[in-house]
Amino acid sequence: MKSMSAAEAKNGFGHLIDTARQEPVKIEKHGRPVVVMISIEEFERLSGLQPSPPPPEEDKQGE
Repeated sequence: MKSMSAAEAKNGFGHLIDTARQEPVKIEKHGRPVVVMISIEEFERLSGLQPSPPPPEEDKQGE
């Protein structure tokens, strides 16, 4: 996991976004970890928000 200070994250926000799309980035303030930035895909995977695959269609031969 990459790590950067809050000042580095602020001053290089575009770089932070690019990096977080590839791997989690830990943001530190005064040397202490405070947040982790992750891609939306990773967030959805971790939080269970990814849509489930549709259920298989039932056999419609009788119609």
